[in-house]
Amino acid sequence: MTSRDDIREVIIIGSGPAGYTAALYTARAQLRPLLFGSSIFVCGSLTTTAEVENFPGFSEGVDGPVLMETMRAQAEKFGAEMIDDDILAVDLTGPVKVLTDSAAGAVHRARTVIVATGSGYSNLGLPEEELSGRGVSWCATCDGFSFRDRNIVVVGGDTAMEEAAFLTRVARSVIVVHCRSALRASKVMQNRAFADDKISFAFAFDSEVAEIKKSGGMLSGVVLRDVFTGTRRELDVTGLFIAIGHAPRTELYTGQLDLDAEGYITVAAPSTHTNLTGVFAAGAVVDHTYRQAITAALDAERYLAAQKADDTAPQPVAALS
Repeated sequence: MTSRDDIREVIIIGSGPAGYTAALYTARAQLRPLLFGSSIFVCGSLTTTAEVENFPGFSEGVDGPVLMETMRAQAEKFGAEMIDDDILAVDLTGPVKVLTDSAAGAVHRARTVIVATGSGYSNLGLPEEELSGRGVSWCATCDGFSFRDRNIVVVGGDTAMEEAAFLTRVARSVIVVHCRSALRASKVMQNRAFADDKISFAFAFDSEVAEIKKSGGMLSGVVLRDVFTGTRRELDVTGLFIAIGHAPRTELYTGQLDLDAEGYITVAAPSTHTNLTGVFAAGAVVDHTYRQAITAALDAERYLAAQKADDTAPQPVAALS
């Protein structure tokens, strides 16, 4: 194990929009930030998004990897140092934070640490990642408008209801696949889904995706399996959205940073302060509600969707006297 004698002002753990934004701002403030990305998840989850249409500044849209590389280059332009390696261990409790990387086992020290390690999508256990950006997605808000006029399957429970509702704006049809015989989503969300003629639950309850089909490197269909009878049914779809949950990448900080019941880092909102002095957290490692690079409009959008659902719901008829 090697050790570096100099003490950094700032070390950032994690790339993606949160990490690169932190690197850009601290670099412009001449704080000499050092950012550790990841040997696996370099540039964050947006690298798996084929086309980003809702990020400002790109009127024609932009590929996720291109967007992330552009953010990285901008931070580097102002002096941020980047290392595509994982942090293996941390001691964040003292006034000087100590981090050990996984490549050379080198020890790095800093007065402040910004945690931006994000969250990972849960998978089905099939080779779906091979078709990421080729018909398979984990985020309707990110990728939905690339699936115009397609037949789509959405797998999951509560989150799947929101994903399905969003996808009806662009899809030809949406089939929701659920492993139980009844949904656990709120009644409002269920009623909204059942009332939408683009959303179907036929043959999809008590079911799981057992196989994914591909043709020419693109998704061409899925095979559903009844969890009780084992009966299989093939669906001719060219879109698969997986909405079975997320897992924050916070294992490294267990026992040091305060985490909520789902494992996300808790901060003193609206600030990014964690429970440890000099340690801050931002992005999806904190946010299990939005998990988006830009979030300001989402609450308004959801509010208006709920209002529309209320307006179209059957109204009670007054009894005649």
